[in-house]
Amino acid sequence: MAVTVSSERDTVATPVQRAFREALYAGAISLGLFVLFIGLRTDQNISNELILVKRWGLLALVVIATAVGRFLYIAYGQPFVASLKVANIDTGLLPDTMAARFFRTPYFIAAVVVAALLFVLAGSLDGLLGPDLAGYARFVRALAIIYAVAWVMYYFRAFIHAHFSALGISALALYPIVVVLVLALITGSMAGGFQGSLKWVDNFGIQILIYVMLAWGLNIVIGLAGLLDLGYVAFYAVGAYAYALLGTHFGLSFWILLPAAGCMAAFWGVMLGFPVLRLRGDYLAIVTLAFGEIIRLVLINWRDVTNGSAGISGIPKVSFFGLMSFNVSDPNYIAKVLHIATSSAYYKIFLYYLILGLCLLTAFVTIRLRRLPVGRAWEALREDEIACRSLGINTTTTKLTAFATGAMFGGFAGSFFAARQGFVSPESFVFLESAIVLAIVVLGGMGSLVGIAVAALVMIGGTEALRELDFLKRVFGPDFTPELYRMLLFGMAMVIVMLWKPRGFVGSREPTAFLKERRAVSASFTKEGHG
Repeated sequence: MAVTVSSERDTVATPVQRAFREALYAGAISLGLFVLFIGLRTDQNISNELILVKRWGLLALVVIATAVGRFLYIAYGQPFVASLKVANIDTGLLPDTMAARFFRTPYFIAAVVVAALLFVLAGSLDGLLGPDLAGYARFVRALAIIYAVAWVMYYFRAFIHAHFSALGISALALYPIVVVLVLALITGSMAGGFQGSLKWVDNFGIQILIYVMLAWGLNIVIGLAGLLDLGYVAFYAVGAYAYALLGTHFGLSFWILLPAAGCMAAFWGVMLGFPVLRLRGDYLAIVTLAFGEIIRLVLINWRDVTNGSAGISGIPKVSFFGLMSFNVSDPNYIAKVLHIATSSAYYKIFLYYLILGLCLLTAFVTIRLRRLPVGRAWEALREDEIACRSLGINTTTTKLTAFATGAMFGGFAGSFFAARQGFVSPESFVFLESAIVLAIVVLGGMGSLVGIAVAALVMIGGTEALRELDFLKRVFGPDFTPELYRMLLFGMAMVIVMLWKPRGFVGSREPTAFLKERRAVSASFTKEGHG
């Protein structure tokens, strides 16, 4: 067993002893950090008085979990990882990696069997196991499916890497169809499949793709041009309110208002760009943050136009290019035209493919712009503004085009959001939304479209998955709300990524300009600001 010798005293500490000491430190630190966030909670009693609710049990559980996790990592995790780098004396070969040990074929078969069995018994789980254990069974089914998918991705990773774009687009295109068919098999009818797909298509499809589009738009400003924008939600709000106001007051079509909302957001992007031409770093972040808050306050106080905090309701739906409608009362309702059963799922599926098309448009434009002179100018500006000027690049137009292009895609996403919700209010465009989009860009890797999409899938999809974990209320109490802990997930993900993947989920950076042959630079050979 490996030991650690202290330089101050002639004592020898085993990994278990060092792990026990660090576990105590981690427990003490977590106690100090979470005593006011978890241990105490403000509430109102029946007399509308502010009271303090003590949750010492939940605090103790968090502290113990932190200490135990640190102990296991130091005592067993670090030695195990170190042993993977030691070659066998007899064979001279390195041992199997952790992934190879985790993804075994028998484990995969067991996961498939468990998932299939729980799918077959999906309709009778509550009757067989009771409501308490049924929630755990559904959670086990989700873990089995995730493991099976991860196994396939691991063993076919070379093929997936070579055809990632085609496979990803195909999977996204087939997602609603697969969801409807699977739910139809479970419920025994196509009507049940369409009705049950509402949640999965809306929450786990449309919601994630909206954030993917927002993050790709912000990636142009931050990832390509290197301009820290903390008020990106303002362009999101401009696009949403442009569609809501013009659609409700003038009855214009979505297909007319979509480019109009993008142009209006791009105009405000240029308006923001002019005052910040000479700002960089923290000063730029503060000004853009203020711009986002100014837009939100204008929406609240300009009641004659925006209806203030009450918001705008009755926003018209998107039509199928004017040929078919999704309103049941219209004579050209899609079910009447196609002679199919009436269902509200048609509109959600149509919106899914619409936002998917907008995301693909954003990715296509971003990739093309990176290869054009304006894209090279953005990257030069990101690396060194002084050197960029010395090369004769007009930094004024470069910054303005970055702000305008990123804002345009934010306006597109905002108009789609208004059409999807049918209602907009200033509460939907708070600073937290900008922070979430920025966190997705950082986690995925600034400048990486694939990494940002993966980060949005993990973070937004993980947040939506928390809503399905109702059985946790039986563990932590009926007042426990899992989705409220989404920011804790963001924080944990940020720490993990900064430690192991400083450049984001996608750990390699490929330059857009190269000489003779492409060479990908691994993140393990580079550090932030060096290479």
